[in-house]
Amino acid sequence: MENTTIAIRRDLKEKIMEFATKKESYSDVIERLLKSAEQRLLHDVLMSNEGCITIEEARKELNKKWPKSK
Repeated sequence: MENTTIAIRRDLKEKIMEFATKKESYSDVIERLLKSAEQRLLHDVLMSNEGCITIEEARKELNKKWPKSK
C-alpha cells in the first residue's frame, strides 16, 4: 500500500495519539477511529425514532384506510 504525507496541526496529532496503543501507527489509529465512527453512524440511523409511529398509531391508520367490513 502506498503511503502519503498529510499536514495536520500539532495539537490534533497529539489528540490522535492519545487513542493509540504502543504499537499503533497514525494510520492504525485513524482507521480504527473511522471504523468506530461508521459503526456509530449506522447505529444512529438504525435506531432513530425519526419518522416512526407506535403500533397503536399504525393500527388506527390501517383501520381508517381499510375498515373491516361487517
